[in-house]
Amino acid sequence: MNARTANAVGWAAVLAALLFCAFGGWSYAEARGDDTLSYAKSRDAALADGRQRVARLNSLDGKDAGSVDEGLADWLDASTGPLRDQLERTRATDAEELTKSGATARGTVTQAALTALDERAGTAELIATVEVEVIPRTGRAGTERKRFEATLARTGDGWKVRTLTAIPVGGA
Repeated sequence: MNARTANAVGWAAVLAALLFCAFGGWSYAEARGDDTLSYAKSRDAALADGRQRVARLNSLDGKDAGSVDEGLADWLDASTGPLRDQLERTRATDAEELTKSGATARGTVTQAALTALDERAGTAELIATVEVEVIPRTGRAGTERKRFEATLARTGDGWKVRTLTAIPVGGA
């Protein structure tokens, strides 16, 4: 190979490397500003927060009044809008009844999916199945299986449950 051919091959390699780097930079910039990526991140955040908040709303330690108050505070923290308003209105009655029963419940979301997401409005619709292990003060522990529809709202603290509706088995 003579010097002229080697020089041309070298310049061709440099040009190919520059084109590759330019394409890589353009591709990265496109992906970073991609609306699809932003939507996917919002969807994932709403689903993760929704799962966690629905599980929290199905859990409560009823061993004593302090534990019940802490659990009801967790419920308020997991909710917003009409659900939070309802929980605040019934908090005193709920605390009394839950302390009296002494039951402990641990909710675990076994399946969940978003059925709708409106990023602009900051709302999402979630469906979930939940297993709730109930341990009464006396008697045998048991597990209940529940299904819920929830409306989520984006807040400064992430996605919270705005409405929570139980779906009967065999219902739509």
